[in-house]
Parts: sequence; C-alpha cells; structure tokens
Amino acid sequence: MASGEALSVRRAELPASVRRLRAQIAVNARLATEDPVAMTVPARRAFLSKFESLADPDGVLPPEERARRATHLRKQHMQRLALRSVQARRRAAGGLA
Repeated sequence: MASGEALSVRRAELPASVRRLRAQIAVNARLATEDPVAMTVPARRAFLSKFESLADPDGVLPPEERARRATHLRKQHMQRLALRSVQARRRAAGGLA
C-alpha cells in the first residue's frame, strides 16, 4: 500500500470533529495567504452564470434583458431558500411550517 493510500484510510477513520478541525486549520492557513474575495471568484461566476443560462438557454436575448431576467431568477432562488429556512426553524421550534 502506498503512503498516500495509508493516509486516506487513516483520515477516513477519524471522527468527524477531528476532520472538521483539520479542515478549519487548512482554510485559515489558506486565508492567511490569499484574498478570500479572489478565492471565490470562480464559484461566484459559475453561480451567477447558472441563472443567465436559465433565463436565456438559447442565448437569443440582448445582454441587458438576459441580465435582468437572471437577476430575478437569482432573487427567486434566494427567497425560496429563505422560505425553507423559516419553515425549518418553525418545525424545529414545534410550530407549524
């Protein structure tokens, strides 16, 4: 067994709390040397482009209209997430969703 394989087996056997602490240590080390905004540029670009693709799957709309529609689709997505969050909190508190 290669040393990399041994490490992955041992890592998988660690409790979730230890894996979480290791991940937090790693992210803090990365954030100490990199700009967090720059780190997430590719992810944000992909997230926003998803809504543009949904708004204009065939790419026929003018850019301004595609952006306007994408903005509303993104807002709709975020509002649905907020609604689900409210419902989950109410359920957890024993109230009605």
